Amino acid sequence: MVTLLGVTGCGDGDGGDDKAGKPAPSPSAAPAALTEAQLEAVAFTDGEKAGAYTANEYVLDGLLSDGYTATPAVCQPLVSLAGDVSDHEPAAQVQRRVDDPDEMLGVMVDVTLRSYRNGEAAKVMRSIRKAGRDCSGGLMEERAIARARYVKVEPTGLPAFADEADEARAYRFTILDVKDRTKLYEYLTVVRVGSTTLAFRGEILATKDIGGVPQDIMAAQWKKFRAGKA
Repeated sequence: MVTLLGVTGCGDGDGGDDKAGKPAPSPSAAPAALTEAQLEAVAFTDGEKAGAYTANEYVLDGLLSDGYTATPAVCQPLVSLAGDVSDHEPAAQVQRRVDDPDEMLGVMVDVTLRSYRNGEAAKVMRSIRKAGRDCSGGLMEERAIARARYVKVEPTGLPAFADEADEARAYRFTILDVKDRTKLYEYLTVVRVGSTTLAFRGEILATKDIGGVPQDIMAAQWKKFRAGKA
C-alpha cells in the first residue's frame, strides 16, 4: 500500500454503501472452497489488460501479507487477512498487482481472491464490517520496519455488480504521512460469492484522492470470475 517510509491504509460502519448480505450458510450447507488452481483459472493472468491497466503476478509475496498487523486487534481484517495474522484461515488464495505500466506513480491495485471452508467467508465479511465500525476513528498499521496512522475509515460507493454478489463492502481510508502532515487516501472493496471473496485495494503514491478502486479493474475481474464459475 502507500509507501511512507514503508507505510499503507484501511475500514466501515453499519450504514453507508454496505450491502449487508445473506445469512451465512451452516457449515454442512456451505459451498465447497475453491482450490488454488480453480482460483488461478478465474483470476487475472500475467499481462492481462483491464482498460488502461495491466495485471501482473507478484514475484515475491504480495502486499497485505502476514507482515501487516493492526492495533487495536479488531482492525486486523482491514490491514491483512493473511492466515498467519488473521482469525480466518483461507483454504487458497491468489494475488495480482494491477496498474498502468505507463504511469510510474499511478494507481496500483492489489487484487486478492480467497476461498474459505465451512462458511468462513461469511464470517470474514462480518469481521470486516465490525472492523470498519469499531475502527472508524482510526488505527495503527505496523510492519517490521514501518507504521502508518489511519485517522478515518468511512464507507464509500459499491461497484455496479455488487447486487450480483452475496455481500459487498467498500471503504475509504484517510492516512497521515510519517510527519503527520500530509493526508493520503486508499480504498478497499470486498465482495463475497459463496465461499469466495474478491478484495480490491487501491492506492497511489501521491496526495491525490483517486475516488475509489478503478471500476475497469473490478468489473473485468468480476466478469472473468463469474464466467469461470458459470
